Amino acid sequence: MSVLMEFAIFPTDKGKSVSSDVSKVIKLISKSGFPYQLTAMGTLIETNTVKQALSIVEQASEILEKNSARIYSTLKLDIKKGAENMLLNKVKSIEEKL
Repeated sequence: MSVLMEFAIFPTDKGKSVSSDVSKVIKLISKSGFPYQLTAMGTLIETNTVKQALSIVEQASEILEKNSARIYSTLKLDIKKGAENMLLNKVKSIEEKL
């Protein structure tokens, strides 16, 4: 099984720039060992289970809650049995058709 998660989380009470807070979350994701891709509007992460994906969300929340009174997050999941490397293969499939 492959779980492709598009995820964004940031504090809403830190002013115009939240990059220092978001970088803490990216460090967490990097240390998780799961493949990920940082984008301008969020991060794509591929895990093996929904539980693993949601664990990352929970840990990210805990990191930001330490210094923030309010956090905003969005989350999308693509859960597919028998799949792997969706982070790369979904893009590759489109590029082959262009």
